[in-house]
Amino acid sequence: MEVPDFEKLAADFYASLYRFGFALTRNEADAADLTQQTFYIWAAKGHQLRDGRKVKAWLFTTLYREFVAQKRRESRFIDTENLPESSTAETMLTTGAIAKLDGAVAQKALLSLNENYRAPLALFYLEQHSYIEIAEILNIPIGTVMSRIWRGKLKLRKLLSGIDEGTVTH
Repeated sequence: MEVPDFEKLAADFYASLYRFGFALTRNEADAADLTQQTFYIWAAKGHQLRDGRKVKAWLFTTLYREFVAQKRRESRFIDTENLPESSTAETMLTTGAIAKLDGAVAQKALLSLNENYRAPLALFYLEQHSYIEIAEILNIPIGTVMSRIWRGKLKLRKLLSGIDEGTVTH
């Protein structure tokens, strides 16, 4: 299969790459920067891809690797203003909580998760990638993908259970 041209790639994948970048970074500007960097890398190295059927996985893998590299660079510095808070919600989701749940609350809960859970959940539920594709993108075993999605869902359930009391932590 032939590799699509740059404009077609941008049209086909920009929005989904941006959503994945936002799920990772929790910041619109950083997500846009990651997406732009991914397309920049494609412009420089995309011609090396031999199988056009793997463009999507290549783009998502590249974005994720750029995110990880960025986190490594940032880890040299401590940001004292944005230290994570811990969640104390312990109850299960009820029908009432589900009825009150909206997209913004769910997104806020997803973004509050640790990256190890946030990335696989975003790829699986927001971008509809298979476990195999997620394993390739994140460069982790498929069993780890399945475990992180399962644990991530449990953590989301705990976070979202605070809706019943009218409070969502974070």
